Amino acid sequence: MDEKQTALQPKRSGLAGLQANLKENLGLIIGFFALCILLSATTRSFLTWNNFFNILRQMSNNMYLACGMTLVIILGGIDLSVGSIIAVSGCLCAGFISFLGMPSFLAVILSMLAGIAIGVFDGLVVSTSTIPAFIVTLATMNIGRGIARVYTDSKTISVDDAFFNSIGTAYVGAIPIQVIYVVVIVAVTALILNRTQLGRHIYAVGGNLQAAKFSGINTKRVTFFVYVFSSVMASFAGIVLASRLFSGQPTAGEGDEMDAIAAVVLGGTSMAGGSGKISGTIMGVLIIGVLNNGMNLVGISSSWQYIVKGIVIMIAVYIDFFKKQNVK
Repeated sequence: MDEKQTALQPKRSGLAGLQANLKENLGLIIGFFALCILLSATTRSFLTWNNFFNILRQMSNNMYLACGMTLVIILGGIDLSVGSIIAVSGCLCAGFISFLGMPSFLAVILSMLAGIAIGVFDGLVVSTSTIPAFIVTLATMNIGRGIARVYTDSKTISVDDAFFNSIGTAYVGAIPIQVIYVVVIVAVTALILNRTQLGRHIYAVGGNLQAAKFSGINTKRVTFFVYVFSSVMASFAGIVLASRLFSGQPTAGEGDEMDAIAAVVLGGTSMAGGSGKISGTIMGVLIIGVLNNGMNLVGISSSWQYIVKGIVIMIAVYIDFFKKQNVK
């Protein structure tokens, strides 16, 4: 039985499912704690409550994106437009409030719809044509980035609105509200993948597109949903980020698609499609978040950080390739 067939089996639940997840992610868990120990020995400021919550806030946006990207990659696709959707939704929302005096609640809804429209376009083109998702989303990535720059004239739009600013800065007790968002979004994503017919169809399409068609699955509808879901996550991330920064910035989200892809692949989701779990993505996001935080604390330049994350992605892809070779 190959890896893709395994992904299509009914999901184990309860204690058995938890044990299975722990076993499958054991390597990631060990790597995560090894990284934490290394950073704790390198800098005293790593193991502090302030830094702990700082890591949670920093990784939250990547978690939103990675949830959507997990579905996309399981489907066998890729979505490079999520970073620019962050900029589009954040800048439009800031402009609607600051320039047009629009009520913040309405501005949030309209700007999210604008970002989602990019995902709708991606989903329509990818699902109804043979154009590779890489090309489609690369094009919309550039279009979205251009829209954000044109709308803002490449300048930051500041926002002074209590409701809007609370979206990304409020606390529930001592817990940052971004963490609450993460819990809800991860739960919804896990529910879709593990407890719905749609989730089984996503695995089936990613595992074998032709077989999925012959079995009666509406592959176009499944593909369309996945890209729209990814854009919903990115639009929401854009709103939360703009709120946290008190501004809409045309450069927001630059490179975030790479962090999301890195987290998903590092978490064990196969780039070939058909296999992957949200539990692995969570560990991937944690590792990328701690890695980013640690490199900043140590004082590693942003240029070297790109190199390190690139190496991490390459290692993750190689491990995925190695596992497939062993299965064969």
